[in-house]
Amino acid sequence: MTEHPYERLGPDAVIAAVESLGYLSDARLLALNSYENRVYQVGIEDQLPVIVKFYRPERWSDEQILEEHSFSHELVDADISVVAPLKNDAGQSLHRFEGFRFALFERRGGHPPELDNFDNLLVLGRTLGRIHTVGRASAFASRPTMSCQKMVGDSREFLLENFIPQGLVAAYETLTADLYSAVKDIYSSVTDNDVQRVHGDCHIGNILWRDDTAHFVDLDDCCAAPAVQDLWMFLSGSHHEQQLQLGELLEGYADFADFDPRQLRWIEPLRTMRLINYSAWVARRWADPAFPRSFTWFNTERYWSQHILELREQLSALQEEPLTIV
Repeated sequence: MTEHPYERLGPDAVIAAVESLGYLSDARLLALNSYENRVYQVGIEDQLPVIVKFYRPERWSDEQILEEHSFSHELVDADISVVAPLKNDAGQSLHRFEGFRFALFERRGGHPPELDNFDNLLVLGRTLGRIHTVGRASAFASRPTMSCQKMVGDSREFLLENFIPQGLVAAYETLTADLYSAVKDIYSSVTDNDVQRVHGDCHIGNILWRDDTAHFVDLDDCCAAPAVQDLWMFLSGSHHEQQLQLGELLEGYADFADFDPRQLRWIEPLRTMRLINYSAWVARRWADPAFPRSFTWFNTERYWSQHILELREQLSALQEEPLTIV
């Protein structure tokens, strides 16, 4: 079996990479919960620990990673609480060690926000309004634009060719073809003027809540997409419950940015895109030993049966009336 690149990233290599930038480690090392990249907390002599992120090889180009870093620093410069990569004395934030690209970050404490607290939703909305105001100020040159083709079309083809059990192929193929058609039909109303720089993976796991402040982390998936991409993942429950949650988010958002109500029609297409793309993401990473160890429930007959049921429910959701601004 071919060795996965991350197999070479042992504790000694992690510490050596950090020390190559002039730090002196106290040899305390803690692996953090990350699968796409490898992320560690490294103790530093007589200083606070630092967080080091080793980028997955061959995923992003240097230009794309540096655009992520640049966007993070723009947000920090606008006095928005985003954990941006640290720069060395030469102003560099992307570094190399034994074939790996990595970045260092300040350690920031906090916990996921409680979304059943509407005051928290108000703060999240305000923060996202500020983030999106900065995001609209310029455009990405190298980062991707969110697309139905990549997230649904390419994902379903990959899964059909490599992972869907033979007995479920017909059901999955037909269902995802219907979903793809419905998503494309609705999402086709998105224009170039509707997309901007966004966080891209804005869920509670990427927010550290402390002192009534939302500290945003991990812009690894930042991209060009409609603003609603950073809002819809905070909505859950019944249509009525989501309507109330949306009201709080947009009340805060409106303090700093305008929101086009047309975008509410894109929530369920975006949710569909994420559902299908997530399964394909895990499948594409299956050769990484960390994935079979951590996602033990994946790639079983039961998993795919439940996934198909979830997608059937999503097809119904695409046909329902969208949320509204009240």
